Amino acid sequence: MSQRDGMAGSDTPDYAEIDVAVLVVGAGAAGARTAIELAERGVDDVLVLGKRSHGDAHTTWARGGINGALGARDPEDDWTIHAADTLKEGHFVNDPGKVEAVAKQMPERLRELDEWGMDYSRTDDGEIDQRYFGAQSFRRTAFAGDHTGESLLDTLIDRAQALGIPYREDVMITKLVADGDRVHGAVGFDMDTGEFLLFNAGQVVLAAGGYAAIYGRHTSRDDENNGDGPALAYDAGAELMDMEFVQFHPTGMAVDESDPEWEPWSGRLVTEAVRGEGGRLYNTDGERFMERYSPEQMELDARDVVARAITQEVAEGRGTANGGVYLDISHREAAFIRERLPRMYERFQDLGVDLATDPVEVAPTAHYGMGGVAVDAHGETDIRGLFAIGETMAGVHGANRLGGNSLAETVAYGVLAGKRIADRVDGPGSVPETCIERVVEPQLADLDRLADSEGEHDVDVVFEELQTLTWEHAGLLRDGESLATGLDALEELRRKAGDMRIGPITSRSFERAIDIGFMLTAAEAVLRGADERTESRGAHYRTDYPETDDTWQRNVHYRRAALGGMTTHVEPTGTPSEAVRAALDEGHELEYHQLE
Repeated sequence: MSQRDGMAGSDTPDYAEIDVAVLVVGAGAAGARTAIELAERGVDDVLVLGKRSHGDAHTTWARGGINGALGARDPEDDWTIHAADTLKEGHFVNDPGKVEAVAKQMPERLRELDEWGMDYSRTDDGEIDQRYFGAQSFRRTAFAGDHTGESLLDTLIDRAQALGIPYREDVMITKLVADGDRVHGAVGFDMDTGEFLLFNAGQVVLAAGGYAAIYGRHTSRDDENNGDGPALAYDAGAELMDMEFVQFHPTGMAVDESDPEWEPWSGRLVTEAVRGEGGRLYNTDGERFMERYSPEQMELDARDVVARAITQEVAEGRGTANGGVYLDISHREAAFIRERLPRMYERFQDLGVDLATDPVEVAPTAHYGMGGVAVDAHGETDIRGLFAIGETMAGVHGANRLGGNSLAETVAYGVLAGKRIADRVDGPGSVPETCIERVVEPQLADLDRLADSEGEHDVDVVFEELQTLTWEHAGLLRDGESLATGLDALEELRRKAGDMRIGPITSRSFERAIDIGFMLTAAEAVLRGADERTESRGAHYRTDYPETDDTWQRNVHYRRAALGGMTTHVEPTGTPSEAVRAALDEGHELEYHQLE
């Protein structure tokens, strides 16, 4: 690492330079698996960056499971049916090639994780166990109790440490260094010391999560999934895709927000594994209402179907005082619940609720962005050397995501991106002087000026206003008038964001101010795409266009215009392979009543 002084008489502060061949931005499962693939292919000049302490990534919040057609419980399952289920759940605006790339890999990836020591739950004969998840034809969701993401990340971190992969924590990237054709590195700062950093990197991997936290009610922590990855790529000149598709998980915690003990849990995920193990939904009339909405698949229909059913029940006056419905698994034995859902059981027990005897209140909550950065078959954007994987990328999930496919995507595309990068690595990057002058120095000067700003508006207030705006204008139910109002309101929020009171570089308010910038980009894309897509498809539901329109089996792309502003265009989707088309024609479907 070298130190560079700001030019005398300029506004550029001092900064440290770090040279590295491959920079991985994001230390969750996607980033870790990419780094492992690179190390195993002999690439040792890799650096993984995390915004939090080592091992504290959003991956750990993914609880229910990870998909792969192992056939442990249902031998007739195979990768083509996994791909077919994914395309059906995505309402056929997924990229078929990416879907198939994930489905084909996953049996091998699951066994690989087993070899590396992942703490899977097991069948009686010692095989990796698999459970039902919504809208899947067979039991293909492998799991570790209800802490699958945590166990997955622990396994990957252990593997990365065994391979000696360098890692740096508490670093936030604020801008990529790119010239419109290729990426040369990234600018950021050390969140503990306040030191400014320039990473000279020949290849950059964005594995920085999604954008669900732009909503007021969501399953992430407020400082995660703020749209960092998509916004960084967009700013560098890459295209975004499918941003209008945001998954609202049916079962977030519905709580009394005036109660200080419960308020921090508002919107937090109650894993789909509760329903996968037989949990039932009831309204306040005691009716198991999914019998009216989906008599065949019941509580394990697609997430968008269940979420809208709950919203309808609440809207028609059959919801709880906290705006939810009841999720009940008390018909299962207490020992079964403690074994299969240990984290959920402990969470509610700590709050004074016994899952074995009592229902819990749940309501839809923003959970996952199906959209993200448009990439090729290897995860590379149209900016050479810039890759986006995991929830940062688009293409696998289409209009709605199968539960268990998010963790699958992280490890599958970590491998694909790692393979491509390993074939072309040729040493550390070198940022051209033109990029130093046009990108690096202006960005560092802007960051320096942002610190200790004495603006009119409070950062937390602007942050919360933005979350409220997206929930009200681009939530589960959308219409053209509300979307247009939301876009107008977003411009007013941009003005406020440019005039905020902000603390020093190491403060929470400084980090949150950076997050707001990312969130504004993601929110604009969601609103514009939802306004343009004049139909209802998957998680995108327009009350003024309630039907699915076959002419809209296309993807909305977003690009930054040369003179500023966001432009959109649409492109057709691809065609599944012959093998997957055959699986689609066979018409496989979840047989929910096996759980009864």
